[in-house]
Amino acid sequence: MNSWFEHGQWLGNPAMAWVIAGLGALAGYVVLHGAATTLGTRLRKLAERTHRSGFAIAADVLETTHGWLLLLIAIAVALDFLAFEPRAAHALHLATYALVGIQAAFWASALLASWLRRSARGDDGQPTNPIMLGVVTWLVKFAVWITLLLALLAEGGVNITAFVASLGVGGVALALGLQTVLTDLFASISIGLDEPFKVGESIAFGDEQGTVTKVGIKSTRIQSVSGEELSISNSVLLKNLIHNYSRQRERRVVFTFRLPFDTPRDKIPAAIERVRGFIDAETQTRFDRGYLSGFGESGLDFEFVYYVLDPSYNLYVEIQHRINLKMLDAWDALGIQFGVPARTLHAVDTSASVQAPASK
Repeated sequence: MNSWFEHGQWLGNPAMAWVIAGLGALAGYVVLHGAATTLGTRLRKLAERTHRSGFAIAADVLETTHGWLLLLIAIAVALDFLAFEPRAAHALHLATYALVGIQAAFWASALLASWLRRSARGDDGQPTNPIMLGVVTWLVKFAVWITLLLALLAEGGVNITAFVASLGVGGVALALGLQTVLTDLFASISIGLDEPFKVGESIAFGDEQGTVTKVGIKSTRIQSVSGEELSISNSVLLKNLIHNYSRQRERRVVFTFRLPFDTPRDKIPAAIERVRGFIDAETQTRFDRGYLSGFGESGLDFEFVYYVLDPSYNLYVEIQHRINLKMLDAWDALGIQFGVPARTLHAVDTSASVQAPASK
């Protein structure tokens, strides 16, 4: 065994050099990983105690340290101390550069994303515009990784200027191929800028209604009132008329009823006053109007309009329920009935018009 350590060769390097490189890589990994974990934990506790965003951002950055990357970096750095042929040494150098660049990209992405999240927070601790925050965060991360890719290509000997110029024609073709994705991306940016709705708000479009749970780069997810989750493309969603019920300050209610044509004339004003009184008796309503709206095919049509001062749908249903019950009692007291569709048929006696047959 001692002879092998002293005289053994592998890939042009003594066995002892390989052993030393391996131990150095292991030691480097343990030190780096331990330092990142310990420092990240202490910074997180310090951020919670002092409530300073700088400590929290640093903790977020260190939490994106990947152990497998640190191990590969430690191995690559240790192998760099061994002697290899020029091609292998160059490839090892590029691998080390790429591994360090990938970990640096993780750190840079986490740094920028964490800073953006904290900068976009409102007084309540929530993002003032989470949709735009998501879009900008995605674009920043995309820029970081594109920068890393260009740096790796430059380190590998690729002419970046010519490469970027050659992407012009290819970019047009790629944009045509990704037209749907890009349309949804711009639609997401439009949602973030105009804010027709936010996460947590209740909206309706087409025949669907539900609560927005997530606005992504390509699609929006909505928890339907019937329980299932709806996923719709951002561009398709913006083509619909969107009703945002969460931004209602009050709810406008229009309801109608019908009385028969033979309702006594003096009881019609009384019926109108009774219904108005029922609406005014509710503390959460504001009466707007109530009148005889027209003459239908089977009775007198009435229309009443009032506002519920709270937009809650359940409150509106409860109020209308109480008004309907009071109307039934009032109709009994007035001795009138609701009008129902009916037609009057007049029979004509045609017997007199039948002529006797002429005599021969």
